[in-house]
Amino acid sequence: MGESVDRTLPGHLHEPLLYGDKQNDVELQPTAAAAYGAGATNFIKTCFNGLNALSGVGILSVPYALASGGWLSLILLFMIALATFYTGLLIQRCMDAKSDITTYPEVGELAFGRNGKLIVSVFMYVELYLVATGFLILEGDNLNNMFPNVEFELLGFMISGQAFFVIVVALVILPSVWLDNLSLLSYISASGVLGSAVIIGSVFWCGVFDGIGFQQKGTLINWKGISNSISLYAFCYCAHPVFPTLYTSMKNKRQFSNVLTFCFIICTFGYASMAVMGYAMFGSDIKSQITLNLPTGKISSLVAIYTTLVNPICKYALMTVPIVNAIKNRFPMNYNTKPLSMLISTTLLVSNIIVALAIPFFGSLMSLVGAFLSVTASIILPCVCYLKISGNYKRFGLETVIISGIILIGVVAAIVGTYVAIVEIVGQI
Repeated sequence: MGESVDRTLPGHLHEPLLYGDKQNDVELQPTAAAAYGAGATNFIKTCFNGLNALSGVGILSVPYALASGGWLSLILLFMIALATFYTGLLIQRCMDAKSDITTYPEVGELAFGRNGKLIVSVFMYVELYLVATGFLILEGDNLNNMFPNVEFELLGFMISGQAFFVIVVALVILPSVWLDNLSLLSYISASGVLGSAVIIGSVFWCGVFDGIGFQQKGTLINWKGISNSISLYAFCYCAHPVFPTLYTSMKNKRQFSNVLTFCFIICTFGYASMAVMGYAMFGSDIKSQITLNLPTGKISSLVAIYTTLVNPICKYALMTVPIVNAIKNRFPMNYNTKPLSMLISTTLLVSNIIVALAIPFFGSLMSLVGAFLSVTASIILPCVCYLKISGNYKRFGLETVIISGIILIGVVAAIVGTYVAIVEIVGQI
């Protein structure tokens, strides 16, 4: 017989989604507080952490997303930002239903038991794996753009271009995946906010002062590329698995909705600015990463490119640690040794190299991640979990209609976007 879960709705599941700063704190149970440092961070620090979670390599591909769908597809960016902001608030309300929830898989478990936890975990880990693979592709593309015609021979095979740099970057990353203490890397990777700002500033400088200009008119709408645009826009807002940790860490949890509001406004402004600038600068010639369009002889371009290169190298180990730990936990305790951890980490990196070499298409891969994984984890699952936990699926009301509409649109976007991305990848292989 399975465990019985109390479905009685606490009062706060019926409260408004946005709160002012002067509301009382919501306290966590001591165990969760001790495990996750609950109540340790204030509003400003949580905002910084939230911005870092939302600011990622998606900033490089939003101009390509805008070029795929045309100028009017920018409306979709704002719609996806609004939808993912709302689902972030739904995750908060799911966590409020049980005070000891600290992770996203636990939200799935509360809603649908062990199967729910498994589903959420699988989407999280596969997304982390493919994003880590995307890091290697991104590094290989940019280094090959800066240093073309580099090659070497290995065991009778000639390795050149992007493949060469993917392997080189993997060798550079390898020592970091063996580390027990990743605190230094976490500090460096926390510069994601600054890095995104530097890249936007450098692209702006290239357009204004380095002779590129903003002369491209582009197209108003390209229906064939809309699904690709939606997928890449969704990839920019795939930070939902981090939200429970941010919420747990706050001193005043009533301010979490205000943190999300601030972070989503700032990041959406940054994404929209980069999309508009990149498309106006390069038009339909824009590549999957805007850094590949920048002239390598300019200082501003080099600043943007080197900033792009440093952050993924630092973030790779942090991205793969949850996967490594999940695999280690499948082994008996007496096998959980340092050599086993190193073996798993190395094997994971080698598998990332193989996938990166087999599918060296950054834009298409991130489109697949956005369509299949980001839409599911950041839009569909929060809605489904909230309806189940709150019991609102039994009642017909405005909120239920809105959430059901979001789920329906999300499912359609996921199916169409995944199909288009897979066809695009197969066509390029």
